[in-house]
Amino acid sequence: MTMPLMRPKRKNPILRTRQMNLPPWARSRVAMGLTVAAAEGRFELQVCEDCATVQYPPREACCACVSPRLKWRPQSGAGQLLATTTLHHSNDLFFRERLPWRLGLVHLDAGPTLMVHLHGDVGDKPQRVTVGARLDRAGRAVVIGFPPSETQNMADDKMLREMTSDPRFRKVLVTDGKTGVGQALVRSLVKAGADIVWVGHAEPWKKMPGLDDITALPQVTLVPLDLTNGRSVTELAGEIGGKVDIVINNAELHRSFGIAARRGTDAAKAEMDINYFGLLRLAQEFGPALRGRAADGTIGATAWVNLLSIYALANFPPHGTYSASKAAAHSLSQCLRAEMRPAGIRVVHVFPGPIDDEWNQNMPPPKLTPEAVANAIVKALRDGIEDVYPGDVAQEWLERWRENPKVLERELAAGG
Repeated sequence: MTMPLMRPKRKNPILRTRQMNLPPWARSRVAMGLTVAAAEGRFELQVCEDCATVQYPPREACCACVSPRLKWRPQSGAGQLLATTTLHHSNDLFFRERLPWRLGLVHLDAGPTLMVHLHGDVGDKPQRVTVGARLDRAGRAVVIGFPPSETQNMADDKMLREMTSDPRFRKVLVTDGKTGVGQALVRSLVKAGADIVWVGHAEPWKKMPGLDDITALPQVTLVPLDLTNGRSVTELAGEIGGKVDIVINNAELHRSFGIAARRGTDAAKAEMDINYFGLLRLAQEFGPALRGRAADGTIGATAWVNLLSIYALANFPPHGTYSASKAAAHSLSQCLRAEMRPAGIRVVHVFPGPIDDEWNQNMPPPKLTPEAVANAIVKALRDGIEDVYPGDVAQEWLERWRENPKVLERELAAGG
């Protein structure tokens, strides 16, 4: 059974900081289908549309009938463990620092046989296992053999923590504590075992509802942070930038305007100043510190979360300028993800549907509660997921967008 993670000792400041070594990351274009699914928490394999063969590893043609008509389909992952082995030596720098490392051979009920990384709670053969896909520190999918049912302290497995960003014992910055989502995030992070939660507050003279409740928690520290002010971001980064393990950027400005609904550009500029330029200021100041601490032990810097919107995928005209600012933030966050990946920092994109707040009060249900958004973010960190679409509306938009973005654009323009 996996032993619970103990609070690590404080780092000796005299010792050198380890540099991040990434696992082998080269993948073929066709193999990226496994990564795409793992980024959203799914385990998918190629299935031939002609003979229904399920195959692994990914190929350009079916291994049974040579048909090129292959589709990625979700799999249960159920299978039988055939053999196990433990590596005690490796020429690869990443694995050499993390030995011993368990591997297993699993025959899936669906057909193929896979070589997988083994969770510590999986015993010796023969036994049933459940295979799943996770993103490794290089952002590529790997397959892992899990016990068929949940076990105690399962998330504390040493190998699994290399693939995830569990907030337990980590120090987290939440950029905006005055919103319902921000306060729900703080409570969820504390419940998940975060060591310290710094909560940004742009206007400390304002007494916001609920703020006193979260600041009363012993793990929470209120800090001045105004993403529209470069000096404010720089000063906070100088104070805590070298200590933060997870940055959650939930600060946003939301106005329900299109182009003709309001004259001038003031509202659009204000949205861009926080939703886009605020993210840029934050990334410039906190990004280098996170990259430098990515290999800093079992609770080193690990993740950056950006709260975006499903409106970033396709403009929603009644909230047109907000949609545009979130689309810009999405594009910038993709750049941030590319720059953070060599250091092993995971950048998580969260695309919620309408949240039950003052700016969506005229939207009909279903709407997300702040607690649902917060729980989805913490779950994504624990499970190592890269893209999250909380709520029924977000899931429906995503499906329609993937099917035909042009049709979705027309439907939204018509009010549907």
